[in-house]
Amino acid sequence: MTRLILAATLLATAACTTVERPAEMAAPAAALMRWADLTARPRPTGKIEIAYGSDPYQRVDLWLPAGAGPHPTVLMVHGGCWTTDIADRTLMDWAAADLRGAGYAVWNIDYRGQDRAGGGYPGTFADVAAAADALRDHAAQYSLDTRRVVAIGHSAGGHLALWLAARPKLPAGSPLRSAAPLPIAHVISLGGLPDLERTAATPANGCGTEVVGKLVAGANPADRFADTSVARLLPIGVPQDHVAGLQDRIIPIELKTDFVARAQAAGDRATLHRIDRTGHVELIAPGTDSWTRTRALLAKAFGR
Repeated sequence: MTRLILAATLLATAACTTVERPAEMAAPAAALMRWADLTARPRPTGKIEIAYGSDPYQRVDLWLPAGAGPHPTVLMVHGGCWTTDIADRTLMDWAAADLRGAGYAVWNIDYRGQDRAGGGYPGTFADVAAAADALRDHAAQYSLDTRRVVAIGHSAGGHLALWLAARPKLPAGSPLRSAAPLPIAHVISLGGLPDLERTAATPANGCGTEVVGKLVAGANPADRFADTSVARLLPIGVPQDHVAGLQDRIIPIELKTDFVARAQAAGDRATLHRIDRTGHVELIAPGTDSWTRTRALLAKAFGR
């Protein structure tokens, strides 16, 4: 809970950042959800914890639906500015439980943030990759259908979900490249930061620019974004839905509109969905307009 309070404080501070927006995009702050509005809800139970490494944050929570399976499987990635002290996978409990109730298995991953020993580059990226690939190791035991995995990421997790889909495009010399990464069939990015390089040059983003510098500090100094920023890897050949709250004061919508345009120009099937009366929290809060839209996009991605 302390971590979530810290996250709320950081994001509330970021919400005070001045960003130029059209008048129709302005909404009273009181109309938007706060983190406490989500975390005060009864916390869902019934998840299965699975380790993929020795660190306490090298863990996955599996939310398994009723029935024999095989279960359509969602790979979920939390945000929190790539910083463990801001958020971990439990921030996604409500969203994961809601999808479980809709018949999806949810593979909700955690990873060491840039503020943890072993995190940053390559650790944070290596953790996310290992957590994703571990899904295959447990698929038979839990009847998880890996033929079509859809990744959902929120905020910084939107970047990481897209990065997972782009792993086959990593440069040959990258220490993050692997021979057979888990295939991602579709990505839904919720208030994401798809272009890490652009984020690093945009002080108005709610994570700030310093944290991106820490995240990629260990990368090749000649080009720290060659294997970390999805924009450098386009086209990734994976359909993408980018869901954006028009009143999101944490992640400027320009970071998404520009990326989507670049992805489309490169040949990717990328779509931006603008949701009115929506900030950053609503994007992962079951019962909101934006989450209802995400549920519909997910069903379409699975052909349901």
